[in-house]
Amino acid sequence: MNKKNTSLNFREIGARIRTERENLDLTREKFAEIIELSPFYIGQIERGDRKMSVDTLIKISDSLHISVDYILKGCKKSNEELDLQKEFHVLESSEENYNKVLDEDIKELLSILQRCSKTEINLIKDMTKLIVPYLKNR
Repeated sequence: MNKKNTSLNFREIGARIRTERENLDLTREKFAEIIELSPFYIGQIERGDRKMSVDTLIKISDSLHISVDYILKGCKKSNEELDLQKEFHVLESSEENYNKVLDEDIKELLSILQRCSKTEINLIKDMTKLIVPYLKNR
């Protein structure tokens, strides 16, 4: 009977975490603060020198808005996430118009939203609808 190779490559896991953290412009120190771990421990994980608990894995997954599957195995995103990425790509595809219309803050928001699931985007929309009227009345 053929068994699939189920071993994990902790250097690759760490590299994926580091890449995603850097994509969010988070320093190791700031990221460690967010997930309540030491920067030294985060560094060990990112280098593949140290394994992490399931709780830590979930904290990292949630804070970087990436799936546990992606962290562990580099698995592609779900169909829902791919559809969202296509929508963002269409928005960005006309680079000239994109650069004319969107300022840096909006570009940053779009970058953050690209990492969110459809459920998270809907939650953000609902929260925004509640917050914006309050901000306008200040």
